Amino acid sequence: MHSPETKISRRAMITAAAVGGTTAAAILGAAPAQAEANGGPAGHNKNFRLTILGTTDLHNNVLNWDYFKDAPYSDKAGNQIGVAQAASLIRAVRAERGHANTLTLDAGDIIQGTPLAYYFAKITPASSSVKHPMALAMNAVGYDAVALGNHEFNYGIDHLRTWESQLTFPVLSANVHSATTGARAFKPYTLKRVKTGNGWVTVGLVGLVTPGCALWDRANVEGKLTFNGIVEEAKIVIPEVKRAGADIVVVSCHSGATPGSSYGDALPFPENASSQLAEEVPGIDAILVGHAHQEIAERFVTNKTTGQQVLLSEPLRWGMRVTVMDLDLIKDRGQWKVNTAHAHLLDSRTAPEDAAVVAAVRSGHDATVKYVNTVIGNSTAALTTATACWEDTAAIDAINFVQASTIKAELAGGPNAHLPVLSIAAAFSREVDVKAGALTIRDIAGLYIFDNTLLSIKVTGAQVKDYLEWSSQYYKTVSSTTVPAADLTNAVTNLAPAGTPDYNYDVVYGLDGSLSYDIDVAKPNGQRIVGLSYNGAPIDPKQEFAMAINNYRQSGGGGFPGVTTAPVLTNSQQEIRQLIIDYVVNTGTLDAAIFAKTDWKLTVNGSPLTVTP
Repeated sequence: MHSPETKISRRAMITAAAVGGTTAAAILGAAPAQAEANGGPAGHNKNFRLTILGTTDLHNNVLNWDYFKDAPYSDKAGNQIGVAQAASLIRAVRAERGHANTLTLDAGDIIQGTPLAYYFAKITPASSSVKHPMALAMNAVGYDAVALGNHEFNYGIDHLRTWESQLTFPVLSANVHSATTGARAFKPYTLKRVKTGNGWVTVGLVGLVTPGCALWDRANVEGKLTFNGIVEEAKIVIPEVKRAGADIVVVSCHSGATPGSSYGDALPFPENASSQLAEEVPGIDAILVGHAHQEIAERFVTNKTTGQQVLLSEPLRWGMRVTVMDLDLIKDRGQWKVNTAHAHLLDSRTAPEDAAVVAAVRSGHDATVKYVNTVIGNSTAALTTATACWEDTAAIDAINFVQASTIKAELAGGPNAHLPVLSIAAAFSREVDVKAGALTIRDIAGLYIFDNTLLSIKVTGAQVKDYLEWSSQYYKTVSSTTVPAADLTNAVTNLAPAGTPDYNYDVVYGLDGSLSYDIDVAKPNGQRIVGLSYNGAPIDPKQEFAMAINNYRQSGGGGFPGVTTAPVLTNSQQEIRQLIIDYVVNTGTLDAAIFAKTDWKLTVNGSPLTVTP
């Protein structure tokens, strides 16, 4: 029994946290009437409110902590992150609605994304005796089910299965199949029975994941798992769920709501298909959306077959938001159906950390903080990415230098040792700010945040030109020689209707000789690369190079031309971040005098471009 003060405090928290959609204040105002509808004093009412709570793209953020800065997380918008704060909101809504009337889901990308994830995958791997922090945290919250995300495969299937085995709830993914038997590799759905004032309602929870997993984690899944299209699989599994007895169907779908594919036509199935799923597959009542890291409080999509309005909601990322979907059900002729549906988001910055979640992960967090603060060497220059998306910087040159040097060594003594080596890299974040001096593991982890591995492919000078032209689509067309960054970067393209992300703007670096070029952003796409030269001479379209490239890009991520079909020269599957760490450990110094150079610049009709923050 909660005291009046506790109830008021809980309601104040939920009301303060409300973001968009149907406001929490309006819903809370109707709470007493709703209690009757759910079988309270009025009893045996035909109406029932089912509440679906959701998170997505947690990326192993448990506490509001930035391991790269060794400080509480902060951003310009004032967001806070982590399962711990999201858990407080989840518990508050459960208390308000009635725990038995709520179900809690996640839409995937859970066990990758922070040094905490890396520590429990590579340094002290989760095992029968070592509990994964995202198992401990999510068990403490009491999720009912989660869907797989593409990043669940980053550390291999064995690691994924270990985490799965430690959970007290199912991991769902209907469209992942065994490559050998064709059988579904994970549980496709689960049924939850919810008691109402007028009998029981059966809720089917279904998981689906973007088929891009087949490309992005090819090294981990090829020959082991296959990934069907989301709509294609849903047309099979949704009728199965209905036949199994589901009255209401909620899909947890790790696939964005805005159509498009970062990998172009490399696969026959689209990357982002949640809206298409709602449109084309009858029988779905609501979709918890993930993958795109977007904030969608409430969106309705009309199913083409039934005319039903399907509710979609996406709670941003990293535990910053919690989705609250209220499905008001009515029992008509013995059959439960959704009468009305609404959703809103709750902002985690308004909530304290949940004590149970914090206690569950404290020791793992402390071990990770100690690990990432280990000093491994020195840097002779500051490494910042604040301007790396529009000018040549030492930070990106450092990545390219280590990648290219690694490939040069791997090719030595072999039939391709004569090939000059190039390398590609992107700024994954504009927040890197490593000072000159002592270098720690967290400095390198912040510079290279993804768990990509290194390959090399054979390309020609003509293909290098095509690659750079594709990369330069990242820029909007401008005519002024001074522009704000926001008016220049993250251009909308067919593959990126929400804007091209920073990580899909690559620069190309020459190790054995300088690869230099200008990008004229006044020119149309496909005609922007000017003065492309190698070692001071115009590049020969037929000259062959070895190009160091990460597995995400080589597998088709970003849709860059030529790379998926180019001959693979080496593939030692070494993590790029670890290669940079090893280089610093072995040499003691990251010396900018060795690798930093200015090889490319932006122009407008041949004149230098000045970019303001």
